[in-house]
Amino acid sequence: MKAKLTATNIKKHVPQDKAYEVVDTEIKGFLLRVQPTGRKTFYFSYRTEAGKRTRIKIGSLGPSMTLTQARDQATIFAGKVTKGIDIQGEKISGREHAKEQQKNSLSNFMDQHYKPWALANLKSGQQTIDSVTRAFPDYLKKPMIAITIKQIESWRTEKLNSGLKPATINRVVNALRAVLTKAVEWGAISEHPLSKLKSLRIDEGKKARYLSSEEEERLYSALKERDQELKDARNRGNDFRKTRGYPLLPDLAQFAYGDRMTPMVILSLKTGMRRGELFDLEWKSVDLNNNVITICGETAKLSKTRHIPLSPMALEAIEAWRKQAPLTKGRVFPADDQGNRLNNVNKSWASILKAADIKQFRWHDIRHDFASKLVMKGVPLNTVRELCGHSDLNTTLRYAHLAPDHKSEAVAQLG
Repeated sequence: MKAKLTATNIKKHVPQDKAYEVVDTEIKGFLLRVQPTGRKTFYFSYRTEAGKRTRIKIGSLGPSMTLTQARDQATIFAGKVTKGIDIQGEKISGREHAKEQQKNSLSNFMDQHYKPWALANLKSGQQTIDSVTRAFPDYLKKPMIAITIKQIESWRTEKLNSGLKPATINRVVNALRAVLTKAVEWGAISEHPLSKLKSLRIDEGKKARYLSSEEEERLYSALKERDQELKDARNRGNDFRKTRGYPLLPDLAQFAYGDRMTPMVILSLKTGMRRGELFDLEWKSVDLNNNVITICGETAKLSKTRHIPLSPMALEAIEAWRKQAPLTKGRVFPADDQGNRLNNVNKSWASILKAADIKQFRWHDIRHDFASKLVMKGVPLNTVRELCGHSDLNTTLRYAHLAPDHKSEAVAQLG
């Protein structure tokens, strides 16, 4: 008989007068043989290269062999048969079975093969590794070919019910896909276990978040007030130090800003740079003579160099910051610890948004604001794509509805 072998229905297969077999409907060749004595044994049945039908014993159901272990081993056998390996000639003992599982496990492949390659070739290599490790801890010790579409769909359902957004879920699953794709390319597994998995649908036409004129005005006011508060705090601190004979800190009154946040926000709003590109920006990529910033391929998301002209406001901000910057070379906006790369500005950004009474506006939404404002000014979509560094025009099309009267003009053609 045929049936899906699960922990529940295995219990239902009770001994009969004669031995009988239950063939699993999920893994071809995987079966359970039930003896009149009550003994239940797992086998894997297959055809040799000569076309002869044969089988190999996996183990008897019990403390040392669970259904999950048997299923994993059957999956390994299936992969070997696909490669033409004589599995009958390499029967695996319990200890060897564990070694085989570990050898073909997701964690072993990532540690031994994928991680060194990803860190050397991908900007987001560590992010992909961390994403898979955090999201799928239960799969790390599993053989890669034992990861099924059903398991991932169950995981996605659980995450959707917990409130995680489809776009975020797709991003995490795609990280796992990327690892498994390399496993196939490098011959670690014979086929991609998630090749037929479809991504969750997301609303590509969802309205991009950008600042209204009132929000933008409040944002600039909040930045200005924040800079003044930082300057006043520095003056009070220096008064305190002076009375006690301590060395004084630089007087911020001589500079335009209290710290790096205002020029960072202005430059982002007026150039549309990604946060990582802003953190990696170096002074050698800022041409103040020709008013252009170059986003180098080494730091760009798509590894493609692009050039962004500086608007008068962006130019004023970067020139003022140049006079104030803690370093005359290296990164434009370094961290406080000797010019190292910034990790984030989340705390400062959250306080600025609160002061400006702006809600649901992430740092990444600054890019949406930049693109949206360009489109609303009538800038061609392909130009917007080039300035933002989008991989293709489809990404830029999400802003198309903001183009002035483009839809009304099209409908007006009907008369």
